[in-house]
Parts: sequence; structure tokens; C-alpha cells
Amino acid sequence: MFSTNFFADPQTNRLVDIATSSFLPLLKGAFTFTISLSLISFAIGLVLAIFTALARTSTIKPLNWIARIYVSIIRGTPLLVQLFIIFFGLPKIGVTLDPFPSAVIGFSLSVGAYGSEVIRAAILSVPKGQWEAAYSMGMTYRQALVRVIIPQAARVSVPPLANSFISLVKDTSLAAVILVPEMFRKAQEIVAATYEPLLLYIEVAIIYWVISTFLSFLQGKLEQRFDRYVAK
Repeated sequence: MFSTNFFADPQTNRLVDIATSSFLPLLKGAFTFTISLSLISFAIGLVLAIFTALARTSTIKPLNWIARIYVSIIRGTPLLVQLFIIFFGLPKIGVTLDPFPSAVIGFSLSVGAYGSEVIRAAILSVPKGQWEAAYSMGMTYRQALVRVIIPQAARVSVPPLANSFISLVKDTSLAAVILVPEMFRKAQEIVAATYEPLLLYIEVAIIYWVISTFLSFLQGKLEQRFDRYVAK
């Protein structure tokens, strides 16, 4: 049990004031930059992932090798290093980008590489008999892919892609190092003014946890919807 003196303590009141006054700025950073950065990067990265996956499964060797090299580079180097190269390195060759576009490029390339492996595996998991059945009905490769293969592969790829999105939301904290004013960057600024790192970083962790829990709930609903679709 806390004594009444606990809440009357000046230090306690100060911590409560910092936590409450910092909540809205942190939330603003989350919705203005963290969520928007995640959505934009994931949307672009998903398109890139689809084309990369198709290139990886293609019999056209140049496309296949380009896709392999791209995936190898992105998966084989830290995301933080990639962000540094884009934001701090490219200006050395005359390419200067603002923090937010730099972050979008970095995260999109990451989503594209990792997502392509998920999509490629999902496409390959569809039995070859489905391709043969589609071709026997007179479908072209594109028609078979769009009408038969992708709907089946989508059900397999939804859970890992949803997990990738949740991870991306948390990974956007790395954008703080290239000056994107997202939630973690806001927390760093408040810490610099209040000298209360433990309080602020715990508060940020709680907000990330709430967002991730909500996204996990949406993921479950999406998977249920796909299950009902496939059952039909």
C-alpha cells in the first residue's frame, strides 16, 4: 500500500506531470509519423515484394539474378546501416533527401526484400496441379496467376506479412537516428529537456505495445476473413 505522502512527494508529482504532459506529443508523433511511415513504407514495399517474388520465380535469368542480388543485399546488411547510407551517404554523390523520404525508401526496400521471400514461398506452396488446371482451361500465365494462384497464396502469406507490418511499426523507431520526428524521436527530445529517460522510454514502450496489440487483433480478424473466403 502507498502512503498518502507518496502522492504528495514533489518528485512524484514532477514525474506524473512529465508523463501526462508528454503523452499527447508522443501520441502525435505516433500517428503523424510512426503510423504514416509504416503504412506508406509497407504499401510501397508490398508492391516491390510482389514484383521481386515474381522475378525470383521467373525463368528469365537476368530478372532472377537482379532480384536475388537485391534480396541478398537488403537481408545481409543492417537496416540502420541502410538508413545511414541513404540519408548521410547519398549527399556525398549529390543526392540529398529529407528525413521522411529517406526513411520511406529505407523501410520500403526492407519490406520489399523480406516480403518477397514470404510471397515467393506462398506462390511455390500452391500445388503445380493448380497451374496445370488453369492452363487446361485456356488461361494464360497472367490469368492463371491472378485468378488461381495469387488468391491461394494470399491466404498463406497473410500471417507472416501481417507480422512483418507489426515489426515495421516498431522498427520505425530507427528513423529517429535520421531525424524523423516520430514517436521515439519525440521521446528523445523530451528526455533531453527533463532528464527522465526511464519514465519516457517506458511510456513509449507502453504506447508501442498498445499499438502492436491492436494490430495483432486486426491480424486475427483478417485471418478469419480469409479462412471464410477459402472455405467458400
